[in-house]
Amino acid sequence: MAVEPSSSGVGFGSTATDSAVAIRLTGVSKSFGDVTAVQGIDLTVARHSRIGIVGPSGGGKTTLLQIVAGLLEPDNGEVSVEGASTARERLARCALMPQRDLLLPWRTALDNAGIALENRGVSRAEARNRTKPLFERFGLARFEHVRPAQLSGGMRQRVSFLRTLMAEKDVLLLDEPFGALDSITRGEMQYWLASAMDEVPRTVLLVTHDVEEAILLSKLVVVLSARPGRIVRILEVGHLSGGSRREIVTNPAFVALKEQALEALES
Repeated sequence: MAVEPSSSGVGFGSTATDSAVAIRLTGVSKSFGDVTAVQGIDLTVARHSRIGIVGPSGGGKTTLLQIVAGLLEPDNGEVSVEGASTARERLARCALMPQRDLLLPWRTALDNAGIALENRGVSRAEARNRTKPLFERFGLARFEHVRPAQLSGGMRQRVSFLRTLMAEKDVLLLDEPFGALDSITRGEMQYWLASAMDEVPRTVLLVTHDVEEAILLSKLVVVLSARPGRIVRILEVGHLSGGSRREIVTNPAFVALKEQALEALES
């Protein structure tokens, strides 16, 4: 199990050795003026685990993700990613996929996916060579030379996820990756992403307001309280894979987990 309760009963820690730890937050708090976004967050994430973070709107989920990514520094507490603690070092170890795909309209899908490689000094030709073989694997075959305006919302998000992977970072931070999609496309993309993440071993931290999405895409679900965000519960998802998405979400074990998460949110 990647995350275990601490003796305080409020935060969460782990007995995992440092070599097995991807992300560690200890007593992390962050305020913006008079508003406290998150408070007293203790969380240890084992390498190559998948953690979903759910909570009410404005409860500090995105703030927490930005702290891990090195885009923000906590006011109190400590944070490390793959053993690195400074903001610059954390940023170098994380790839962030935001809610909006942010694809460049003048670039093809292939060139958008290869941006992360080019930013590291790889030539565009080499970035194309390294990225193109993954297009078929991720359901993008024959769309390599299509511009973003000609892609559906779901296809754009696939390109965005592939771009995140091509950064070749071991820690993936997904911030409401399907929040802008309609419900049907969102469901399809959730099922697709679950399969894609099974194929690619990464440490994944997923922020979402959708409890069902968190359970579908994660092995553990961390429930945050309303602002200031505190960890109030952690749920172990277990083995719910297999079958269609409809079969999974109607599974009694899935329904029970969803009820537990909603109960924690309401309390």
